[in-house]
Amino acid sequence: SSAASDVYKRQGIIQRRKTCLREKSSGTFCSFGEGEKNMKRILLMVLRNLLLVPWMWCRLCYHAAHPDKYSLEEHFKMLRFVVQRANKGGNVIVESYGAENLPEQDGFVLYPNHQGLYDVLAIAGACSRTFTVVAKKEVEHIPFLKQVFACIHALFMDRENLRQSMQVINEAADVVKEGKNVILFPEGTRSRKGNQLLEFKSGSFKIAVKAKCPIVPVALKNCFVPFDSNTVRPVTVEVHFLDPIPYEEYQGMKTTEIAEMVKKRIEAVVTA
Repeated sequence: SSAASDVYKRQGIIQRRKTCLREKSSGTFCSFGEGEKNMKRILLMVLRNLLLVPWMWCRLCYHAAHPDKYSLEEHFKMLRFVVQRANKGGNVIVESYGAENLPEQDGFVLYPNHQGLYDVLAIAGACSRTFTVVAKKEVEHIPFLKQVFACIHALFMDRENLRQSMQVINEAADVVKEGKNVILFPEGTRSRKGNQLLEFKSGSFKIAVKAKCPIVPVALKNCFVPFDSNTVRPVTVEVHFLDPIPYEEYQGMKTTEIAEMVKKRIEAVVTA
């Protein structure tokens, strides 16, 4: 059985390398060796904050282990401090545009394009409002992100389980109705194509439809560089909060039409 296991493992590695070659030939990002890519900038962030890291890590883990002990505002105050220090150490500058476009009242859904593992941290650094995230279950146990997600009460969706996915959509809609904000990446996965977008999944917009709330398109630019590329050079990522789309504007539209409308607005900014 050990020999068979080794064979399957080798076959898996070969298949991933083949996928890698196909992705390179098409100009997309290769996921093979992704861990090594991500670690370079993370190590830089750690080394340049070496004296603060033990305190910040302990603080983050304590907040994550006691999510109900603190308000969402208190969680975010701690998270933004960690993100700011990490950005400074990791040569990352976050530029925020259009924050004044955010609805005055909480209870809206932000729909950003999905470029990389850094996306949520970029939005947290650019936005003064609190939010929770609907994420795929595959990222639930990634160190650091795991603790961040615990603090913001993230909801995890199993994309292979339709019933569970619908349950999460309903839960997220209820959260919005309670006056909280939710982030959901309508592409469903990182594009791995830099500043190019994948198709937006129409089912993602059922949350907004069910909650009858404003939709806020968010355009992320260069967010793939910090954790999803093989460089530690200084990088500026851009977070653009576009004009919100009130419920009255998309009421009666099919979710496929909403998805296309939101994608076009984001794409116009990202590819500009």
